[in-house]
Amino acid sequence: MNIHFRIAAKLFAGLHADLSRPHAHAHERVAFLSCRPAALPGAGVLLVAHALHQVADDDYEPSDTMGALLRGSAFRKALQYAFNHPVSMFHVHRHEHKGHPRFSPVDLEESAKFVPDFWKVRPGHPHGTIVLSEDSAFGLFWYRKEKSPAPILKFTVVGYPQREINSGHI
Repeated sequence: MNIHFRIAAKLFAGLHADLSRPHAHAHERVAFLSCRPAALPGAGVLLVAHALHQVADDDYEPSDTMGALLRGSAFRKALQYAFNHPVSMFHVHRHEHKGHPRFSPVDLEESAKFVPDFWKVRPGHPHGTIVLSEDSAFGLFWYRKEKSPAPILKFTVVGYPQREINSGHI
């Protein structure tokens, strides 16, 4: 399936700025992006990032085993937004390196647990998770009916100059 993710340069810069903020005990930041999905020819999907939803400082829980552990309140806020608006939701975090990012085994295990919750409030929309690096991105995209996620192979940052940041790795 052809899955293309587009994000405005200003929103992308704001996302990176948000993920760069230090936290008292979390080793990495998390954010949510709401997106507008649209069908592409040939069974494809275009996801257009719409808004950044920051995770509040008090929505992180201390953890010795994860870079960031979110309280249920962080997910409830994202779920409430998806309930109130016809959007897809994507959980986003960043790994601090250049080059193609990959999800850790914990990232994959946890996303398989929380992504289905978004279908409870916004069925019929795709939802997923994205990991950024300093210069690249990779994401996974689930449809409710699909048992396993599909990779997002094309990321475009729209602005001047327009650029593509592609990974293609799971």
